[in-house]
Amino acid sequence: QVQLVESGGGSVQAGGSLRLSCAASGYTYSHSCLGWFRQAPGKEREGVASIYPGGGRQYYTDSVKGRFTITQDSAKNTLYLQMNSLKPEDTAMYYCAADGDLACVRWWLPDRYNYWGQGTQVTVSS
Repeated sequence: QVQLVESGGGSVQAGGSLRLSCAASGYTYSHSCLGWFRQAPGKEREGVASIYPGGGRQYYTDSVKGRFTITQDSAKNTLYLQMNSLKPEDTAMYYCAADGDLACVRWWLPDRYNYWGQGTQVTVSS
């Protein structure tokens, strides 16, 4: 049984940093796209970042480029999202996703992923 468990969310002031983690069990991060998504109340789930484990290539939505970094630790089977210079508009529930497209062709589409975590809340105050 595949389980993805996120952690690291919390409340910070604007300009602060958080590091999200997503630990996998029953699944190995190795051959298909991994991603982070977020969903604010009343809004659709948005692709934030993705990484292709084979080559390590990363993808980001424009609003987080230069501030967020997605990484993967194969030994720990854990996905990370380092979030710096946080803004109030980053406030959302953050989800990790696994088993997406090969080569992350459409990494920003939620329906391209087969496994999801339960989410971790990030709240940024001004």
